[in-house]
Amino acid sequence: MAAHALIAVKFEVFGRVQKVFFRKHTQAEAQRLGLHGWCENTARGTVQGELEGPAEAVRAMAAWLRTTGSPKSHIERAEFSEEMPLAAYTHEEFGIRRH
Repeated sequence: MAAHALIAVKFEVFGRVQKVFFRKHTQAEAQRLGLHGWCENTARGTVQGELEGPAEAVRAMAAWLRTTGSPKSHIERAEFSEEMPLAAYTHEEFGIRRH
C-alpha cells in the first residue's frame, strides 16, 4: 500500500490513561500529524478512538499511542484494528468525544 494512501484504524489504549490529559495530548499529536478521527474515555478506564490519514502518519500515531501518551500517563498496552483502506476522510478533524 502506498504511503500516501488513506487508511483508518481503530485503537484502544490500556493503563493509566484517564484523568492524565491523555485525550488532549492525543488530539494535539493527531493534529500535528494531520490526522482525522476521534478519541474518548471508556467505562473500562481505557481510551479508544479512530485514526484516519496517510498510512505513514497513522503508523507514527500508533507508535506514539503505544509508547508516549501524555506526560502523566502510564501505557500498559495499545491495541489496533487492521488497517482499512479509506477512499476519503469520514471525519472533518480529530476531536475528543465526551459522553
